[in-house]
Amino acid sequence: MSKWPYHTTNWLRLRAAHLMIEPLCRDCRAVGRIVLANHVDHIMAISSGGDPFPNHDGLASLCASCHGAKTSRGDEAGAIRSSKPRKGCGVDGSPLDSSHPWHEKSLSADDQGPTGGILSQLVLRGR
Repeated sequence: MSKWPYHTTNWLRLRAAHLMIEPLCRDCRAVGRIVLANHVDHIMAISSGGDPFPNHDGLASLCASCHGAKTSRGDEAGAIRSSKPRKGCGVDGSPLDSSHPWHEKSLSADDQGPTGGILSQLVLRGR
């Protein structure tokens, strides 16, 4: 974490206020998990021209894991930027990485067959 603006009184107040407004990790909540946030992230990085002290709609509460995943794939990572997909699945079993091939095509009702899809076909077959 860089020194400015994160060690200023203005940032510490903004961070505390934002965690009171949004105490849960935004990314975890999006996939059905309830995790307390301990990081406040600039949605647009300061290094990319973002406001160092934005309104609350310019900030996101994240857990350490989600913050690290976002930072390692963003502009602020610089030369060590990761292009690897994010690991893990949501509570519904879908991959967390929105660019995963799983998200490219959803099966239509015709593709799923009369039993409602691949998973139910495997259950019916006893696998």
